[in-house]
Amino acid sequence: MAKIAILGYGNLGRGVECAVKQAPDMELVAVFTRRDPLTVKIQTAGVPVLNVSEMEAWKDKVDVLIICGGSATDLPVLTPKYASMFNVIDSFDTHAKIPQHFAAVDAAAKGANKIAMISVGWDPGMFSLNRVYAQSILPEGKDYTFWGKGVSQGHSDAVRRIKGVKNAKQYTCPVESALEAVRSGSMPELTTRQKHTRLVYVVAEEGADKAYIENAIKTMPNYFDEYDTTVNFISEEEFNKNHSGLAHGGFVIRTGKTGMNKEHTHVIEYSLKLDSNPEFTTSVLVAYARAALRMKANGQTGCKTVLDVPPAYLSTLSDEDLRAHCL
Repeated sequence: MAKIAILGYGNLGRGVECAVKQAPDMELVAVFTRRDPLTVKIQTAGVPVLNVSEMEAWKDKVDVLIICGGSATDLPVLTPKYASMFNVIDSFDTHAKIPQHFAAVDAAAKGANKIAMISVGWDPGMFSLNRVYAQSILPEGKDYTFWGKGVSQGHSDAVRRIKGVKNAKQYTCPVESALEAVRSGSMPELTTRQKHTRLVYVVAEEGADKAYIENAIKTMPNYFDEYDTTVNFISEEEFNKNHSGLAHGGFVIRTGKTGMNKEHTHVIEYSLKLDSNPEFTTSVLVAYARAALRMKANGQTGCKTVLDVPPAYLSTLSDEDLRAHCL
């Protein structure tokens, strides 16, 4: 049984706990938190909740540490730090900063003879795989990615870190006319702003500068600055009543041409409709934790992404069963 530990027990940490419970080849052995462990109640009996100060003592008791933090400020620090102690996996999702995050984690993991997986989830993650497959099959074509309508955990976390924000939820919304144009096969040229809008609901702290908060959201690099963003300030009561869910989803579409004169059009579409963004994301994390251990057993170290993993490494099935039932 692979021994799994969780760092951080928020929405993602709870999702990992659920996913490990459904994995027949894994067991949860510890949950690490920056909070007072006595205030953290998990659902798995007999598993200790420990402060992060105790992590080093667990270096030889954990096969994979799943790091459940935000991409804005947590993961750029935590993943390289703990890749020097454990085999690790994270869901870093700031696309523009993946190369530098990869380099930092790769150096740490190789230095410690460990393996690390970064940017695992559905985008980056499953959507990344589908982009590569579709580009390879239809080299003459165009890619389109649409997200939502749904809650972006990373964007919501980034908003919550702005001074004066008590709570926040961010929804990514596809522009329907753009989605229809892409599905038609017409291969439109679309700017970032033309494909999505962003909708933010904020509960401000008492006396907070709302104009400052709104401007900080709309101008935030890599998150909001390239989108038409609407910011709504609402009461805590309304927030709890109408914005407690974490549904999400999206589409990866590639339109391509084949034939000697490019006379035939093809559309490849992969879509997700997720009732719980964190539970789906962490289900992907757990599958790739399995793959990471198999790659480590084969002598690999350093940082990896979903693009490096053979599909068979994700499955609990044997190679024979995969050929018989999935091929």
